Amino acid sequence: MYNIWFEGNIDTRYGHMYEDIAQAISPGDQVARDPFHRLEEADGVMAGGRAYDAAAMDRAPRLLIIARSGVGYDNLDVAAASARDIAVVNAPDAPTVSTAEQAVTLMMTVARAIKKVENELNRMLESGRKQNIWGEYVALEMHSKRLGLVGLGRIGGHVSGIANAIGMNVSAYDPHIADERFEKLGVGKAASLEELLSDSDFVSLHLPLNDETYKLMNAERFAQMKPGAVFINVSRGGHVDEAALTAALDRGHLFGAGLDVTDPEPPLAGNPLLGRDNVVITPHVASATVVGRKRLVAHALEQVAQMLRGERPPHLLNPEVWGAVRARWEAGRKD
Repeated sequence: MYNIWFEGNIDTRYGHMYEDIAQAISPGDQVARDPFHRLEEADGVMAGGRAYDAAAMDRAPRLLIIARSGVGYDNLDVAAASARDIAVVNAPDAPTVSTAEQAVTLMMTVARAIKKVENELNRMLESGRKQNIWGEYVALEMHSKRLGLVGLGRIGGHVSGIANAIGMNVSAYDPHIADERFEKLGVGKAASLEELLSDSDFVSLHLPLNDETYKLMNAERFAQMKPGAVFINVSRGGHVDEAALTAALDRGHLFGAGLDVTDPEPPLAGNPLLGRDNVVITPHVASATVVGRKRLVAHALEQVAQMLRGERPPHLLNPEVWGAVRARWEAGRKD
């Protein structure tokens, strides 16, 4: 019988996916003392938000697979896993719909100045004061406006479909995506990031975090954005230089911003982006719908179970080590 290690509480609803070959283990009440308690017993790991580096992996000599219950895996050292013949997978399909809907929700919330309505205009109504509410309220329409997507993968592609349906004109910049996908989705292809930023009324980020994309949106990039545009980020907080974003908002260059991610997370008290009527921040909950949570666990856990049965999981992030991992699995069976 194999062991699947969970970071936190074990949800018994998913037991049917692995109970014929494995049992669930977790740090239990020792989590505060040692977040990786019992990791040494693990054959598979369900990875959430903790950092998995070489030291953590060295605690688990039996480990065959680490499954990230999400798309991003910047908290996971894939190279270290590969060096130890450990398969690494993620669940790229799981958060697509929920995260895309959150991106569009943030666009609408910022465009319609909902925070200002809640924080200021509703107080006018409650107080009974006679004021020019129409004069105080400034909002944007999204119909016929241009949405620029930085990244046209699963989530960006789903956002494009929603945006097209409400009458937006959608363009994207993604040098890693084939022209056929742009054509299939009805999305214009920007020749450069600068072109996309300067032409778009709304800009939304949908790309992985790596050395190339770290603080991609800096002072220079925000200056390239169209005056009065709305900026959205549901990918990773590390994509954005928050000081540069704050400066762009302070000088009135941007209409507003909607963020599901910050750096660090959650944002520190005193962060100048907090408390602004034209900035909406949600605490990295884009994928945390009822259905989204289930998908995140199920899609990752299914791949752990596949590995423990000797089957190749579909979303290997280090496919070059599959042969070695499969050989380790075979050797373990003989032992």
